[in-house]
Amino acid sequence: MRVLVCVKRVPAPGARINLTEDARAVDARHLSFTVSPHEECAVEEAIRLKEIHGGAVTVMTLGPVEAEEQLRYAVSVGADRAALLVTDGSDWDPQATAAALATRIAELEAADGAFDLILVGNESADSGGYQVGIRIAHVLSRPIIGGIKGLTVEDGLVSARRETGSAVEVYRLPLPAVVAVKEGINLPRYPTLPGRLKAKKTEVASTPAAATPGGLVMNRLVTPAEQKTSTTILGRGPEAAPAVVDLLEELGLL
Repeated sequence: MRVLVCVKRVPAPGARINLTEDARAVDARHLSFTVSPHEECAVEEAIRLKEIHGGAVTVMTLGPVEAEEQLRYAVSVGADRAALLVTDGSDWDPQATAAALATRIAELEAADGAFDLILVGNESADSGGYQVGIRIAHVLSRPIIGGIKGLTVEDGLVSARRETGSAVEVYRLPLPAVVAVKEGINLPRYPTLPGRLKAKKTEVASTPAAATPGGLVMNRLVTPAEQKTSTTILGRGPEAAPAVVDLLEELGLL
């Protein structure tokens, strides 16, 4: 089966995010970048499906030329092909992003046939818009299900499992389809040495991308207030014992 995975280059989780002076962009001078975690799991799920059913996995992203790094990482763990829609590095809204990705997907399908399954992350780690996968499915006229933490393909159907509190919902969609997966659906593998060598040699098919007018307009970015914690030293050595006892009593543990 043919599977395509859309990924996004995002700042490494846990990194301190600083804004440019005009508050209209992230200052990336001291940031490292990675694949958004939900999409890293989507890549792993696609590779597992290929191992079961055969076929090939294509990974695609929209971003600056530096995003080749994330595409090559996906190849190093088992993806077969990589496609980059090159931008100037500015942030695109979900409408423009989905339109560009869907257009390129349609071009690839016109040349080589339809992808049986398109996998996306449930949401990106930076903007968390939850929109790109839905918009891609709408443009391509395909069914979509999101929030998925279990996936199987059999007899032309994809069975997708979504956890909801104490229950599990199961959806069956005809192929071709789009599925948005969540982190935790699997444990992504690490690249092997042969995989890294393959990734270096793989040709990344790069095409320029132009944003369509309309959609959201960004005025400025705002970073959330930092959460600060404090530590109280009750004492040092045996002299701290009375304060520890008082604290345990206050907590109702004695």
